[in-house]
Amino acid sequence: MNKADLVNELKKKNQFTRQQAETLVDLFFNSISDALANNERVEIRGFGSIFVKDYKGYVGRNPKTGDLVQVKSKRLPFFRCGKELKDRVDQ
Repeated sequence: MNKADLVNELKKKNQFTRQQAETLVDLFFNSISDALANNERVEIRGFGSIFVKDYKGYVGRNPKTGDLVQVKSKRLPFFRCGKELKDRVDQ
């Protein structure tokens, strides 16, 4: 499922206009993105949680040339699946 499919599903099940459904989906994802950018944890009960993990820099190797490369530290979002979602997918 992609974003357009989600908009169509929301439109169909709730009798929203396409514009209303797009606005709702955009608001949802923008709110999650803003929270993560502010280093906040996002938790949706029954689905999972998303939080930001800090990764330290390290010395890596370019696989093509074999040269050593310094990889900078970074912050990336990390998703942890909820128990209900795990159980539903595993059925």
